Amino acid sequence: MKPDQPFILPLSVVSQVDVARVMRELNALMDFFVSIKARPAGSSVQPPRLSRPLDQLAQANRYNLLEEGQRRELYDRLNLILGKAPLIHISFATEASPKALEKILNWLRTNIHPQTLLQVGLQPTIAAGCVVRTPSRVFDLSLRPYLRDQEPQLVALIAGAARQ
Repeated sequence: MKPDQPFILPLSVVSQVDVARVMRELNALMDFFVSIKARPAGSSVQPPRLSRPLDQLAQANRYNLLEEGQRRELYDRLNLILGKAPLIHISFATEASPKALEKILNWLRTNIHPQTLLQVGLQPTIAAGCVVRTPSRVFDLSLRPYLRDQEPQLVALIAGAARQ
């Protein structure tokens, strides 16, 4: 991969935790290749299995993981992404489905930044919808603000029903 080409994160790499996991796996792969050099010739070795995210990442960015220089370059690019990629926190009332997260992440990477990372949380108090936080803004897309705006009408309806 050339440094001027955009670095592609597959949709299987969602969060900073996923990036760190792939980096640990790359480290293990680098250690494996170092240990092979120290073994006597002809001894059998079992290479580590690649996870789906690492495999997709290498394929999407045309990295050959058998070459030490390309493994190191991939590790360095991931380290840079870990520190500089846009991070968006989204809280839902319940656990979000992987399909929904994939659609959200795809939209964010298409429309906001190609290396956007998500941090997904649970916040049962929002009842429905979600709350999106960026470093500079908070977007409350839940049912809570709508219900808060309707509170006077709800109180009036309850008071009217209680008088009857």
